[in-house]
Amino acid sequence: MGKIIPVSGNYAVAYAAKAADVDVIAAYPITPQTTVVEKLSEFVANGELDAEFIHVESEHSALSAVVGASATGARVFTATSSQGLLLMYEIMHIASALRLPVVMSIAARAISAPINIWCDHSDFMAASDAGWVMFMAMNAQEAHDLVIAGFRIAEDPEVHLPVAIGYDGFLLSHTVEPVNIIEKDEALRYAPKRVTWHTLDPDKPITIGSLASPDWYFEFRVQLQEAIKGSREVILSAFKEFAQHFGRRYAEVDAYYTDDADVVLVSMGTTSGTALSYVEDARREGLKVGLINVRLFRPFPEELVVKHAGNAKVVAVVDRAVNAGSSFVGPLYSEVAVAMFKRGFDIPIVNYITGLGGRAVLKSHIDSMVKHAHSLVGKKMRDLETHYAFVGVRE
Repeated sequence: MGKIIPVSGNYAVAYAAKAADVDVIAAYPITPQTTVVEKLSEFVANGELDAEFIHVESEHSALSAVVGASATGARVFTATSSQGLLLMYEIMHIASALRLPVVMSIAARAISAPINIWCDHSDFMAASDAGWVMFMAMNAQEAHDLVIAGFRIAEDPEVHLPVAIGYDGFLLSHTVEPVNIIEKDEALRYAPKRVTWHTLDPDKPITIGSLASPDWYFEFRVQLQEAIKGSREVILSAFKEFAQHFGRRYAEVDAYYTDDADVVLVSMGTTSGTALSYVEDARREGLKVGLINVRLFRPFPEELVVKHAGNAKVVAVVDRAVNAGSSFVGPLYSEVAVAMFKRGFDIPIVNYITGLGGRAVLKSHIDSMVKHAHSLVGKKMRDLETHYAFVGVRE
């Protein structure tokens, strides 16, 4: 099924958008995302993809253009990174509030200043309150597959929400891996085009995005919250159908060796790949450590994280971003900690911030986290002098 070819993560995303037979692409180049839309423009130019490619002057315009196209019933796609995503931020909220099934890839990159083009999750996390369904891929195959699944999810009549697929800049966007490329006919059998949302039509005029007074705005925001929560059932169904069509199984989270682990790591993206390699080595040496890879960040699957972390004596959350000034420090940590605390867990839940600005996350770093976490076994959360540490930073 499909063909396996060596491609970068960016090309894997572009091939997925092509397979989904998108109607409109609008994008602005920004490192490390640029080659996604370069490849898509090549597909359009040589006739491999029958789509309108809109050249715009900024990322704000790119998302605005696909929002407008989606409002007419088109299947749309865009891509961005870092400052580009921040420039889209206003329109991200509009896309979700208008319940438009936009799909966007995010090659995760650090936010300026100082200018940094390398990977961390500060851009992805900065957009996590915009009302989008959000995934983080661990490898190029996942990035490819999740884009196609994204259309299946976004356009479902029970969802009608934009979907973002994150993947680590350079570490995935420019690294070449063997990827099983899904073909157009296969993709459309899995995610057929269907317009189930209210669209702009000159023959049947409607108003989209009008002024909402206090009499109505509150209710709209509650409806958005309920829609995001309700999207989980569709996501699970979409993953099940994906396995049936393509033989690759996905879940909201992946759990490795968590049943009897004293220390459970929680991470996202390529950090999970490094952590998994470490965990497998540690297990061969008799060390009881496990890993939870979080694939779905919004809506956050808190009960699954708690389920797999519930037998641990210490939970170690690895973040590649910082919420400056927050008492929780790391954005992934804040989700995990709240989920554990509200269910009555009083074990140490510690936050390790690493890999900012593209700093390499090594197995030696994971080892230092696990050793520190092991030193906390038997303690309560309230016994800790501090609940976070920066790992890999120069003294």
